[in-house]
Amino acid sequence: MGSWGTLGPALLSLAGVALGAGGSLFGQYLLSRVSARQLEVQEAAAHRAELKDAVLKFLNVASQVEKAALSRTEGGDRPAGDELGPLVDELWLAQAEIDLAARSEGLRGATYRYAFRLAGVASGEAVDASELRLPQAKFMDAAYDDMWPGRRRAGRSAAQPSGPIG
Repeated sequence: MGSWGTLGPALLSLAGVALGAGGSLFGQYLLSRVSARQLEVQEAAAHRAELKDAVLKFLNVASQVEKAALSRTEGGDRPAGDELGPLVDELWLAQAEIDLAARSEGLRGATYRYAFRLAGVASGEAVDASELRLPQAKFMDAAYDDMWPGRRRAGRSAAQPSGPIG
């Protein structure tokens, strides 16, 4: 039975081709997993950059609204409605920008509540500046949680809520 002498090398060659193909497919599988992970990391970085820009814009406008509204209530000087009206409009546009960029409802809600509170102050609602700090802090916590989900923010104690304002 000399067929092994003829058939053996052919079978070994076929086994080598099968192992090579299997190794190649396994390598492609691993490469696709790495590529998918890299894509996730890039998308997360792009999301953080977009959201960071929206948050900074919102905070800039919120600061302007707060300063104008509080200077009016503290000093008795009422700035013209022309000053606060466009600022409040800009605040709502900045809030909408965050609403579009945010991945979490917590951030959307915290942003809306902070903007609503600021708009109330701008419309003449009497408030102390310290009353704006809780909505502002909850907004900042929600923004951090949306940008870095699962990471604990330094300086936040376990007693401080990180969810939406209740």
